Amino acid sequence: MAKRKQTFALLSLILAFALAIAACGKKEETGGSSPSASASPSESASASPSGSSGADAGIAALKGKKIALIMRLNTGTFSAQYIDGVKKQVEKFGGVLTVLGSDNDLNKMAANLDSAVTQKFDGILIDHGDPGALTAGVNKALEAKIPVVAFDSALNGIEGVTNLAQNDQKLAELTLEQLAKDTGGKGNIVKVWVAGFPPMESRQISYKKFQEKYPDLKEVAAFGDASNPQLDTQNKLEAVLKQYPNKGDIAAVWASWDEFAKGAANAIKQAGRDEIKIYGIDLSDEDLKMIQDPTSPWVASAAVDPSSIGTVQVRYLYQKLHGDTTDATVELEPVFVHRDMLPKDKAVTTADLAQYVQGWGQSDAGNTDYLKALEASVGK
Repeated sequence: MAKRKQTFALLSLILAFALAIAACGKKEETGGSSPSASASPSESASASPSGSSGADAGIAALKGKKIALIMRLNTGTFSAQYIDGVKKQVEKFGGVLTVLGSDNDLNKMAANLDSAVTQKFDGILIDHGDPGALTAGVNKALEAKIPVVAFDSALNGIEGVTNLAQNDQKLAELTLEQLAKDTGGKGNIVKVWVAGFPPMESRQISYKKFQEKYPDLKEVAAFGDASNPQLDTQNKLEAVLKQYPNKGDIAAVWASWDEFAKGAANAIKQAGRDEIKIYGIDLSDEDLKMIQDPTSPWVASAAVDPSSIGTVQVRYLYQKLHGDTTDATVELEPVFVHRDMLPKDKAVTTADLAQYVQGWGQSDAGNTDYLKALEASVGK
């Protein structure tokens, strides 16, 4: 009996030892093939190749966006090139652009903004808006989680909106100083300007300083209408020229918009008053052609590349769509272009103007690595 108990105890000891060895081996095998229970899902993801696919997904989410461009007016070649810059950049990002023109009617512009919110566009661009007319609509857009980026609209008081603007005071200063230099600071001048537009109001600040600085340059006429700018300017300047019929009665015209400059040039040429020179603001291919023409009275202008403005505005909108916090204000610096800077033996366009005027051309403002990757992905 005692011997049988000893045998049973020995067998039990051998069996327990074998089970212990088996359990140890299974634990080692399990530990080497799976993550520990304490590892978080994010840690596991970052340790795996799926991190790069997350970045790819973020870029892919920016494709196919519906973008609305709401414009107060889209008159002239400057606006045409600006729209072209917006459209091309939206397409490069894989989006679709809808342009809503308002015919210089702020009530219609406000209605277009409301419509864009109702139609649930993914992003809204505003061109030459007005805070009084658009603040309520912009707030509706932001409440609907639709990002807004505005150009020359003075919507700086609305948190969450990025406001692009040309340095309008500098635009005026550059052209007015050249006018003063070319006239010797003396003579009668005509101002073509219109109130009610934020960029125009900024340009007027520089004009008032100019008047104080050069008291011998006398303003003999001032007018301007944005509804039909070329024809209105031409008709009104023709009337002024009849009031001052002699050569030397008027030294120069300052035009605060290229559409005004074109109308003024038509009036001066038709009157045969080639002694009167025009100093304008804004620049397009059509404008450059006129400035290069030795028979044209328009000799100089200050501007930011209109296509580049559109491109930069779209980039900031897509930064917002990506979830980035963007700058409240972005100011674009202008350049000055005089006929004497340009070649006399070939026509120059805005595409090759940088060869002759330093600082002109495409800007990298607002660009990011992920937007470059998005553009490359769409372009494949």
